[in-house]
Amino acid sequence: MDQPHSAADGDTLAHGRNADTPGSKAGSRAEDRFEHQFNDENYPAYSMGAAAEMLGASPAFLRALGAAKLIEPKRSSGGHRRYSRYQLRLAARARELVDQGTPVEAACRIILLEDQLAEALRINNERDHPAGH
Repeated sequence: MDQPHSAADGDTLAHGRNADTPGSKAGSRAEDRFEHQFNDENYPAYSMGAAAEMLGASPAFLRALGAAKLIEPKRSSGGHRRYSRYQLRLAARARELVDQGTPVEAACRIILLEDQLAEALRINNERDHPAGH
């Protein structure tokens, strides 16, 4: 599934902190970057172990979701999978469906369709009710 591109992709907090000094104008940019990453639901902040623990699932389940193209984790510089909050929400929905007896592949397809429908409804709502009117 195509996921929204995050401005934080590839950025790390270390990049900003190494170049900035406390109290400098650049330091506030590092703080802004940290705040952006903290609030960005697409920032790959969670390791596979943390993600699996949060979901109450196994790492194999997360790999199965990747194989089914529901979520495609980013990779750390060491090659480890990293998951975003957005991806964890999709994985939690998949876990819910699988726990109800839905096969993984079917669960992934359902979630993709649900996500597409939600996006279409959001776009229609914005079109029908423009901001400021």
